[in-house]
Amino acid sequence: MFWQTARFRIDLSQPKVMGIVNVTPDSFSDGGHFASTSAALMHCEQLLKAGAHMLDIGGESTRPGAPAVSLEDELARVLPVVREAVRFNVPISIDTYKAAVMQAVLDAGADIINDVWALRQVGAKQTVAAHAHCGVCLMHMHGEPQTMQTLPMQGAAIEPVLAFLKSHADALQDLGIGRERIALDPGVGFGKTVAQNFELLAHQDQLLALGYPLLVGWSRKSSLGAVTGCEVGERMVPSVAAALLAVERGARLVRVHDVAQTVQALNVWQAARV
Repeated sequence: MFWQTARFRIDLSQPKVMGIVNVTPDSFSDGGHFASTSAALMHCEQLLKAGAHMLDIGGESTRPGAPAVSLEDELARVLPVVREAVRFNVPISIDTYKAAVMQAVLDAGADIINDVWALRQVGAKQTVAAHAHCGVCLMHMHGEPQTMQTLPMQGAAIEPVLAFLKSHADALQDLGIGRERIALDPGVGFGKTVAQNFELLAHQDQLLALGYPLLVGWSRKSSLGAVTGCEVGERMVPSVAAALLAVERGARLVRVHDVAQTVQALNVWQAARV
């Protein structure tokens, strides 16, 4: 399986680790740590040295209850980092839902649009469709960041998530976006209860049956805290365990904060498969 992106055709025969770069003051785990361009770029280099295969850069927190960020502020945070990060010669993903940001970062050389809204905002689908090769990750989110955890989904999660991802992937293909450009994300923690998040992991095979690469982001999520009692800063081991389980069950991409530890765990997993 391959994922076609703007500059890279990513071979997913082996799982890939996506390192998180939050250029934000308020992300739930590391907000403010890498808010300046220089700090963000230094973090990018550290993640790559630790073994990250690609980077995911975001300028707006989507933690539960996070306020929206203006277009001007998001561009000011993200664009300077993207313009330099593309020189690292690895796939660069941008975590955004604004069409104008998508266009700006693609013009700057970014490879992937990673959208928690699954391109549902005005102009987003058209912006991605107009690009010849960029990759896109469609994520399922119930509600919106401001209310998603106060009004989470009801009932079982797998069927509505499956239907949502299928319909939006089909819609992109109807616009001429090649299937090989699309990855899917079940949206762990985005409007879902603890039980629903683990249900998605338990039934991940049903998501894989859609035939797209699966990108999963369990890193430091509150559901891990709920089952371990660990605070955010103590969730490295649970995060690595969840990433490893996701890969064992077929995910090809894991989005993580703790790159070195995740890469090490995957190396052990890979050695045991020989």
